[in-house]
Amino acid sequence: MTKWILKNKLSFIGIVVGATAGFLYWNYVGCASGTCMITSKPINSTLYGGLMGYLLFNVFKKED
Repeated sequence: MTKWILKNKLSFIGIVVGATAGFLYWNYVGCASGTCMITSKPINSTLYGGLMGYLLFNVFKKED
């Protein structure tokens, strides 16, 4: 289990960074009208940010 976590450390970091960025985007920018699909609710924005962080950080992952 520990070996798997260490192998995917960059992915976990990407999820945390992306989710934090998504939440901060919702908090400071957000959607004034409430009709935006992603930024109207904090959970949507956080999950979307986590997904984008995961995808972005996996670009830099070295294959074994």
